[in-house]
Amino acid sequence: MKKIGIFAVIALWAALTAFAWFAPSKEVSQSERRPLKQFPEISADTLLKGDFMEKFEGYALDQFPLRDDFRTLKSLFSYKVLGKIDNNGIYIADGYAAKLEYPSNPASVNNALKKFDYIYTTYLQNTDCKIYSAVIPDKGYYLAADKGYPMMDYPQLFAQIAEGMPWAKQVDITGSLSVADYYRTDTHWRQEKLLNTANVLCDAMGISRPEGYSLTLVSQDFKGVYYGQAALPMGAEDIYVMENSDLADCRVYNYETGKYGSIYDREKLSGNDPYDVYLSGAQSLLRIENPNAGTDRELIIFRDSFGSSLAPLLVQDYKTVTLVDIRYISSQLLGNFLTFQNQDVLFAYSTLILNNSATLK
Repeated sequence: MKKIGIFAVIALWAALTAFAWFAPSKEVSQSERRPLKQFPEISADTLLKGDFMEKFEGYALDQFPLRDDFRTLKSLFSYKVLGKIDNNGIYIADGYAAKLEYPSNPASVNNALKKFDYIYTTYLQNTDCKIYSAVIPDKGYYLAADKGYPMMDYPQLFAQIAEGMPWAKQVDITGSLSVADYYRTDTHWRQEKLLNTANVLCDAMGISRPEGYSLTLVSQDFKGVYYGQAALPMGAEDIYVMENSDLADCRVYNYETGKYGSIYDREKLSGNDPYDVYLSGAQSLLRIENPNAGTDRELIIFRDSFGSSLAPLLVQDYKTVTLVDIRYISSQLLGNFLTFQNQDVLFAYSTLILNNSATLK
């Protein structure tokens, strides 16, 4: 029996080694949403410098047979056997995966406030613009405290934002949301759950509430960013888009490409992040043009990725809605593209970005 066990281990190891060497390499890890390392170049130079073995180690780890299965096994062992509360900084409670966002980072919030104040003093001060601010809570706001997980000091963050933006009307949207309004496997909220939140913002800005929407199922296989990071078994989710006749007539101008597109970019559903179906995902500068608007009002939204699914629910009264993402365009360049005068302006940023604001430019 002992020899059989030894031979079994040797056979398994040989099979895994052969698979690793001869199986075709995978280009991308869908679960981790990143490119996988490929077999390094063999040359006298790379061998003598040791570059080959260093890169080969990374390649072997990335291309290891059944890698995702072993990652899941390791995560289950950490959770079930070792009793860890998270895996790779991700925890699961009530079937929802969320990120441990702790501790609070007031310095990061101050950095964000400096960026916002630059925008105000450079472009908005002494104009007729009406300015609003809404902090978007991450899932931890609704999940962490009840389940005993550490979390940032949300009241402190909200107060810091309000104090640092005295020139903006603060709109509290926390009461319009619950953890059920977010994807179980992803950072983001679900668009079909946002009507209450949109109503709160519309009431604050004095515009019509969104209405007349129908739901269209566009994906049944969505596995969000936390799915890969947690490496724990979780089911796929549905993605819906909200459509009506007004949105169907809207067109979206992309300042980077100089081309027009639609509100929902269905080609993104087959990409690394299907959430990019909403306004094509991460884009520095977009302009939604609404030919059916009953007024000439304009809205400018300074936003992160949460704004991609929210903005379509705010277009009904606006001739144009411009979305600005200062993670991808410097605030100093905005004057080259936009004129600020007599618009409504909304700053809508998530607590995750505010507590980690180094990406803001």
